[in-house]
Amino acid sequence: MRKHRILATVLFALASIVQSATATEPVHSFAVQGEQFLLDGKPFIVRTGELHFQRVPREQWRQRLRMAKAMGLNAIGTYLFWNLLEPAPGKFDFSGNNDLAEFVLEAQAEGLWVLLRPGPYVCAEWEFGGFPSWLLKTPDIKVRTTDPRFIEPLRDYLKQVGEQVAKLQIAHGGPILMTQVENEYGSFGKDKVYLEVNRQALRDAGFDGLLYTVDGGDETLLQRGSLRELIAGANGDVEGLAALAKVKPGQPKLIGEFYPGWFDHWGEPHHHSDAAKDAKMIDAFLARGASFSIYMFHGGTNFGFMNGANYSKKEGYRPTTTSYDYDAPLDEAGRPTPKFFAMRAVIAKYLPKGEKLPDVPGAPKMIELPPIRLTESASLWSLLGKPVEADHPLTFEELDQSYGFVLYRTTPAKASKGTLDIDTPRDYALLWQGTRELGTLDRRYGQHALQVDLAAGEPLDVLVENMGRVNYGADMLDGWAGITHKVSLAGDELTLWKMYTLPLSDLSRLEFSTSPKKSGPLFWRGVFDVADRGSTFLDLRDWNKGHVWINGHHLGRYWNIGPQQMLYVPASWLKEGRNEVIVLEEHPSANAPHMLRGGRKNAEYATVRPADAAAMATGVPH
Repeated sequence: MRKHRILATVLFALASIVQSATATEPVHSFAVQGEQFLLDGKPFIVRTGELHFQRVPREQWRQRLRMAKAMGLNAIGTYLFWNLLEPAPGKFDFSGNNDLAEFVLEAQAEGLWVLLRPGPYVCAEWEFGGFPSWLLKTPDIKVRTTDPRFIEPLRDYLKQVGEQVAKLQIAHGGPILMTQVENEYGSFGKDKVYLEVNRQALRDAGFDGLLYTVDGGDETLLQRGSLRELIAGANGDVEGLAALAKVKPGQPKLIGEFYPGWFDHWGEPHHHSDAAKDAKMIDAFLARGASFSIYMFHGGTNFGFMNGANYSKKEGYRPTTTSYDYDAPLDEAGRPTPKFFAMRAVIAKYLPKGEKLPDVPGAPKMIELPPIRLTESASLWSLLGKPVEADHPLTFEELDQSYGFVLYRTTPAKASKGTLDIDTPRDYALLWQGTRELGTLDRRYGQHALQVDLAAGEPLDVLVENMGRVNYGADMLDGWAGITHKVSLAGDELTLWKMYTLPLSDLSRLEFSTSPKKSGPLFWRGVFDVADRGSTFLDLRDWNKGHVWINGHHLGRYWNIGPQQMLYVPASWLKEGRNEVIVLEEHPSANAPHMLRGGRKNAEYATVRPADAAAMATGVPH
């Protein structure tokens, strides 16, 4: 008996050694040979679609991936959002919807390769381009440069990403074909030393596979943003391929991002693109033997406070909508569009011998909701805790707050009449004295002052909402939120401020009642029953401006200026039985309907109000 046990132990040990050796051997290989990618030594065209897993509830990942496979894609590209992965310095979170490794493994299970785009900068119309706002607490820090105060956390972040998924590169048995170095750096700068720091940080983090860069499809941008030893991708259409051939002759043809749609800003018309023309461009890529990535295959949603913004001297500040539908082939709810089927038909013509497209899965279930009456309310002021006191206003970052609202309060010592000037409100300010609303200041118009008549001894309240930090261009360097400098009245600076942080990450302290509140932003609450779960859209066309939560999940912003008028509700965020909805209305109206409806329709878009369009053009508030 003892001999049998010894023999069994030896056999088990030998089997473990063999299994371990097998597990570490490369299952596949991916390389570059001249103008071709080689998968296991054979020419390979990478047909990629972009899908940001952190924009999609985890429960919906698998369905979206199956749809990508059904459209004819063989790879998924995904950005990583650093601000969600490291919400506080040194505190990383790869759980739940941030579970990068799980997403990569699910892609592999569906027969898809992965193009990993960890940034650290991603743009993506995402808050601060993916950077965590706590970086800005360091005075005069310069992101996307060799500023050591930026490089140190950058290295730590990429090291953590490597610990999660470096082992899932193709040479280690995983599906990650390539990993991108930074992102579109040529549109920001030309510091090759900075790019090299990023490349080395990825290598140090364990990314020993193929690295690449992506830039705009322009020779200058490609030259500025690429590294000599790495392959490059050009954004855009076939003209990008021509520019790439001049800057990087002899490398594989690679379109880093092809745009079959576009994103929306609040107060501007919704974007559409022509499905037939988009499919024709996919045809042009494949006819030329070019690999490509469709940005976006499925856009998803900027849930919570995660939308970014753009800024230019000509057009000013323009925050992005909650919906990131993008007019993509797969819509915000995960349903195939005519664009999906047009692209599928084109891809089917170019499939390698022996490859066959799978059937298109059924679309996700959508449900109607009964009218929901919101009968209870609570004042935003009921969430005020202990204030931070200072002589001068502090920014969100100085208050250790990333998103949401901050209430700035001071009490004038004497009655005053004149110009109240805030330097500078980022990004939307509502002003009161007591129960009297004084007005609003909207960064989209460059507003920072209004005429007031203030009483003595009564608090002046300035509620400032972060509408999304700029995610593109040099203005990212000036990303502070809140009141960024001083406040003056009739030329005299106002001091002695109390500041109340309102991140709205926890609404459990709200005390609702059926008694109507008299002033300020209000939370409204209602309940509704669901017999059979499915996704839906909440109709906000009768409301003004604010935010919505379903069962504690923050759906995002709404705003009656358009173009977005409905908010997507994922099926996984609903419960069979009783559900709770909370709406924060920033501009309560006495005759508001306090009712919501939900339906199967995609996010409806309205024409931008003429008054708002005129104000955007002239800088005059409506």
